[in-house]
Amino acid sequence: MGRGPRGAGPPRRLLPLLLLLGLARGAAGAPGADGLDVCATCHEHATCQQREGKKICICNYGFVGNGRTQCVDKNECQFGATVVCGNHTSCHNTPGGFYCICLEGYRATNYKKTFIPNDGTFCTDVDECEVSGLCRHGGRCVNTHGSFECYCMDGYLPRNGPEPFHPTTDTTSCTEIDCGTPPEVPNGYIIGNYTSRLGSQVRYACREGFFSVPEDTVSSCSALGTWESPKLHCQEINCGNPPEMRHAILVGNHSSRLGGVARYVCQEGFESPGGKITSVCTEKGTWRESTLTCTEILTKIDDVSVFNDTCVRWQINSGRINPKIAYVISVKGQRLDPMESVHEETVNLTTDSRTPEVCLALYPGTNYTVNISTAPPRRSVPAVIGFQTAVKQTISNISGFNETCLRWRSIKTADMEEMYLFHIWGQRWYQKEFAQEMTFNISSSSRDPEVCLDLHPGTDYNVSLRALSSELPVVISLTTQITEPPLPEVEFFTVHGGPLPRLRLRKAKEKNGPISSYQVLVLPLALQSTFSCDSEGTSSFFSNASDADGYVAAELLAKDVPDDAMEILIGDRLYYGEYYNAPLKRGNDYCIILRITSEWNKVRRHSCAVWAQVKDSSLTLLQMAGVGLGSMAVVIILTFLSFSAV
Repeated sequence: MGRGPRGAGPPRRLLPLLLLLGLARGAAGAPGADGLDVCATCHEHATCQQREGKKICICNYGFVGNGRTQCVDKNECQFGATVVCGNHTSCHNTPGGFYCICLEGYRATNYKKTFIPNDGTFCTDVDECEVSGLCRHGGRCVNTHGSFECYCMDGYLPRNGPEPFHPTTDTTSCTEIDCGTPPEVPNGYIIGNYTSRLGSQVRYACREGFFSVPEDTVSSCSALGTWESPKLHCQEINCGNPPEMRHAILVGNHSSRLGGVARYVCQEGFESPGGKITSVCTEKGTWRESTLTCTEILTKIDDVSVFNDTCVRWQINSGRINPKIAYVISVKGQRLDPMESVHEETVNLTTDSRTPEVCLALYPGTNYTVNISTAPPRRSVPAVIGFQTAVKQTISNISGFNETCLRWRSIKTADMEEMYLFHIWGQRWYQKEFAQEMTFNISSSSRDPEVCLDLHPGTDYNVSLRALSSELPVVISLTTQITEPPLPEVEFFTVHGGPLPRLRLRKAKEKNGPISSYQVLVLPLALQSTFSCDSEGTSSFFSNASDADGYVAAELLAKDVPDDAMEILIGDRLYYGEYYNAPLKRGNDYCIILRITSEWNKVRRHSCAVWAQVKDSSLTLLQMAGVGLGSMAVVIILTFLSFSAV
């Protein structure tokens, strides 16, 4: 290696060695180059400490500087009292330290006047309202952050100052509410006794001869210390002119004031059977209408009776009878079958008999109402009588067979053809919008007729059967059994080793009977061709040691299936009803079937559809791979390279 120039000092490779030697001397506590003792030079607010083999001067806690020539007090409060001491405080700096004081209305949680928050002490609000009577008589105290406010209690009002108020700075006092004397109502008076405290009520009434509009007769003592203005307005009662009455004349003088009476007499040809007709002026300023009226003097028809099944007679109770009186007899009949038309006709009769009678052309087996009155110009009180004509029944022993067929016995002459009228109503309790109604007729000369009806399955029917000769129907009830529900509407899927699609379940229409449930069946694909939809031997996943015979993966009640659609994922490990939807085994072939079940009157019917075929099922499970993390310590050894001397 080359040598450096003379006087250039030690080579650069010697500098680190010299630096280490100098630090070693300082660590040994040797005096400085000038022979001065370091500890003797420390500032009065510093302490001499030995660190890493050497003595140094360090400023005491609360002071900052170089420790020898300068140790200045550190102002801890310079960052603000909130930062140093916390909320609701004031910070006070001291030589080498500080202390905190809570603001007025707050106290330290250590219950001391001053504190340093190094032990978790902070300022909390003082609840001045714990001292009773702080807000004086009638006042209530409300604590606030750092202070409190006073309000007057219910039934008291603030006087001589604002609200809310502070008892040390405001002159406000709370005085009990007294509304004083209630206001007067012209032509009215106060009912009973009263007080003038808050909430007290005064009831008014109008003097005799006056009435109130409106009828709100109460005034209350309010929280403002005043009475509410009474809404009662008393007006002098004046009913005005009496009302007009039909077929009556107002007679005599009358007063329109309270209690005035107006009197009426009936016009000629009319009478008031209940007595004299009057109207009275009431306290509401209106005339009370009489319940009596003038009615026309009429000829009365009494003692109406029926004889010989279709004839009617009656009596006239008038003292004077014209030689001949014209009558109008209105007849209205309704047969027992509500679908039959109404029989109506009018018969005119003129006779001078005191006990008139008439025989009518009526249908048998019919409910009739007969109205009898006199024809103009004579007036009468109509007489009404109701009765039912006799019926001859020609149908007996009606019964059903083969679910939709009827047979009966006809009581008629042999070889005589008879017409039969049918009226059929069909309803379903499970399908309110369903309604079927049919009317038709057949003819038969048999004494034991039979007929088979075109009826819907799963329906309650009422069948009304009437022979044309009898006019009276017989009614029988039939209930048809349910049939298989409609085939499920499914979107068929074939899956080859991939993830299973979500199968959409659509609600089926209840055309052939009430649907009770939907089942999702999982079968080995080899059993698809031999599977019977009516077979109910398929069990749950856990009831079989293996799934070689298939199992029910899900069952949903019809009421739990939404009207639009719902999705089911095979193997989602959820319970549907009491059945577990187990994951499919990998490498197997499956057939997914949807089965719909109808149930009614202890009869069960099913319909099925293949929903999906799964070949080489590969529904993979998530696997977690743990990653081990190794750690190693790295040791770095510093060495000083040797150097050659010049």
